[in-house]
Amino acid sequence: MSTRVMMVDDNDSDLLYTRVTLQRCGEPCEVLAFERAQDALDHLGRPDHGVALILLDINMPVMDGFAFLDAFEALPPAQRGGASVVMLSSSSDPADRERAQAYQSVTGYLIKPLDRGEAAALLRRTAGH
Repeated sequence: MSTRVMMVDDNDSDLLYTRVTLQRCGEPCEVLAFERAQDALDHLGRPDHGVALILLDINMPVMDGFAFLDAFEALPPAQRGGASVVMLSSSSDPADRERAQAYQSVTGYLIKPLDRGEAAALLRRTAGH
């Protein structure tokens, strides 16, 4: 069974690299990419979104990753659908990591770029839920 992954990142190059890494890591997945956090939240409003894992950047214009997390955690549980969030950021700032880990839905914090081993482990862990 394929894991549906939502990527939320305003950088086209990062989206492409992460998509390719996920698709080549040896674990089945379907990847949805969103450059705008609000578009990703709108997608989560669909009852059939089926997203199991969200890879979320922190530094984005208009709505950053933390504002997305605030909105995501305010959604009804049925709308969140049990999706877990892993921050995938270029920030190695301990304050960002600590702030992210304060959110109930955040299950991990990784520094870009995602490598194949990390991608495979994430997909296996998510599929095992």
